[in-house]
Amino acid sequence: MRIDKFTAEQTGISRADAKALIKRRQVIVNGSPVTSGDVHIDPDNDEIIISGKHINYREHLYIMLNKPAGTVCAVKDELSPTVLQLIPEELRRKGLFPAGRLDKDTEGFVFITDDGALAHKMLSPRSHVEKEYEVTLEKPATETMKELFASGITIDGGEKCMPAEMIFTEDSHIIRLIICEGKYHQVKRMAEAAGNKVTFLKRVRIGGISLDPNLPLGECREIMHKEILNLYTKRG
Repeated sequence: MRIDKFTAEQTGISRADAKALIKRRQVIVNGSPVTSGDVHIDPDNDEIIISGKHINYREHLYIMLNKPAGTVCAVKDELSPTVLQLIPEELRRKGLFPAGRLDKDTEGFVFITDDGALAHKMLSPRSHVEKEYEVTLEKPATETMKELFASGITIDGGEKCMPAEMIFTEDSHIIRLIICEGKYHQVKRMAEAAGNKVTFLKRVRIGGISLDPNLPLGECREIMHKEILNLYTKRG
C-alpha cells in the first residue's frame, strides 16, 4: 500500500494533507522518515509513526456510539446534528456511516463502520441479527402483548413482523424487546398495534455485542475485532 494512501485512510485526512505531512517528514516508517507519497509499505508488519503517534493498521473501523436523543443516524443532515459529528477526531476516517438507524428521539447503541460488506450482512433479515431494546410503555405490559409479539404482530399498513421476544421487568411499564429486523419505527408501531404506546426507547444490544454500561450518553468507543466475532451470536 502507498504510504500517502495509508496515512489518509488511517487518520481521516485528505490525500493532499497526507502528502503535506510526508513532505514535512512527519511520517516515519521503521525508524526513518519517508519523503515521497508513492513509497510502498506493508501495513501489517511495518512500524509506522504519524505526527509522533504509533499507528496500528486497521482495514476497517467499528465504533459503538451511545446515541443521545436529538441526533440523527445519517452521514449528513442540514437540520439536525448527526451521529458522525459525535465521533472524536482520533476515530474519524473517510467512509464511516451508521449501519442501521435509530429514530431521532431514540437513544442507545448505534453501530458505525466503514465496512460495507459487514454492514450489509448485519442488516439483512436473513442474518437474524438480534436487536434488543429497553422500552418504556404508556400503559403496563401484558401477557396478551407478549403473545402478540411472539406470534408475529401485524402493524399498520398490513406489514407482518417476524416473531419477537418480550421480557418483563420489575417495572410493569418497562420491557425488553428483542427483534431480528428493522422496519421503519418498528418498535413504536408494534406497541401501537398491541394497544399501547412507547414513551422512551433505547437500544441496548446488537447481536452478541451489548451497549457498554460505562459509555456515557453521546460518547463512543472502538469495537475491537475480537468483539466483532460476537456480532452474529444471539445474546450479549
